[in-house]
Amino acid sequence: MRKKPTLTNITNIATTRFFNIQSMDVEFSNGEKRQYERLKPPGNGAVLVIPMLDDETVLMIYEYSGGTDRYELALTKGKIDDGETPLEAANRELIEEIGYGAKKLTFLKAMSIAPGYQSSVTHIVLAQDLYKDCAEGDEPEPLEVVEHKLSELETLVYDNDLTEARSIAALYMAKEVIRQQHSSA
Repeated sequence: MRKKPTLTNITNIATTRFFNIQSMDVEFSNGEKRQYERLKPPGNGAVLVIPMLDDETVLMIYEYSGGTDRYELALTKGKIDDGETPLEAANRELIEEIGYGAKKLTFLKAMSIAPGYQSSVTHIVLAQDLYKDCAEGDEPEPLEVVEHKLSELETLVYDNDLTEARSIAALYMAKEVIRQQHSSA
């Protein structure tokens, strides 16, 4: 049976607007000790939204990504503000980024990225029954919104512009949820 290690001496060794870099001493149940470092973002986590214009058409965005220094094809995403639920944050991000809100929001899963050293959590949300709406967001430039077909997902995931693993996983999840919705209808 797994017994969670004991963490001690958790120290912030560097802080930015987006991350705290922490050092921590870890003692495992067998007595082994190690020092780990992790990125611990402030705040309430993030959302990644799969906006479905219809059961086949997903709306995606091209957005500049500083980590890769290029425009990446991805799904709508953003931080969860204080006092917001993940579903409220998902709808707000949709309205700000792509000019649509959703009447039906379905939480699919919470995902991590590189959990060995990063503690951020992203809530994956399927957005259906969209309606036009808009609000100013925090993007530095207008985002390019493009349509893709879930029936072409196997080709889309090999597109060189789509490299974000969260978006790829979320698209497969959405395709399966929508398939299940149709088979139970």
